[in-house]
Amino acid sequence: MDSKVAIVTGSSQGIGRAIAIELASLGLKVVVNYANSKAAAEEVVKDIIRNGGEAIAVQANIANLEDVKKLIDNTLNKFGRIDILVNNAGITRDKLLLRMKLDDWQTVIDLNLTGVFLCTQAVIKTMLKQKNGRIINVSSIVGEVGNPGQANYSAAKAGILGFTKSVAKEVASRGITVNAIAPGFIKTNMTKDLEKENVLQSIPLKRLGTPEEVAGLTRFLAVDPSAAYITGQVINIDGGMVMN
Repeated sequence: MDSKVAIVTGSSQGIGRAIAIELASLGLKVVVNYANSKAAAEEVVKDIIRNGGEAIAVQANIANLEDVKKLIDNTLNKFGRIDILVNNAGITRDKLLLRMKLDDWQTVIDLNLTGVFLCTQAVIKTMLKQKNGRIINVSSIVGEVGNPGQANYSAAKAGILGFTKSVAKEVASRGITVNAIAPGFIKTNMTKDLEKENVLQSIPLKRLGTPEEVAGLTRFLAVDPSAAYITGQVINIDGGMVMN
């Protein structure tokens, strides 16, 4: 693993942070991407280095093409290759549809969906040359079932699912796998204000998930040899909320 390189978008906190630390613990070189939280991203890098890993923090708004190019260029200049991309960055701007402004819609779509497109397109060129690579897109169960007040977020996360399957078919012959994970309610800043009792009633396992559990699933898809024959799939990690 010590020769492989992973980019994790939106990894200064929450699920992304847990994924970056998990991959680094295996010996991967990790690029910790952030948009605004410089101090938090640098703290993740320090945590990784303290534990014997190697990482750098790179600021980039993944909804911006030039920023994405900078992210990829910095990674290649530092490490020379890209083996794993985890498209994790995301935001919410929750409002009922009748109150949702165009900016609320567009900002979420731009970051949560277009950002996945831009980052994937940027790394795929390198992976095609290497004839290997693994891409994991972080979607959400609301992309499968919807959620009141989250038409923008649900649409973006549903778009990730179709994007994942289409790209997986395009690049499979070159040894690149593309999969999506769909977390349910995970203990992060994004879920801290939820009415816990109401939420727990809808979860068969009767608890919220942890970022570390999502990181464990990501690790499997990203580096485990047993995952080499898995592509174009959506794997829920939701305590049983959505049983297809």
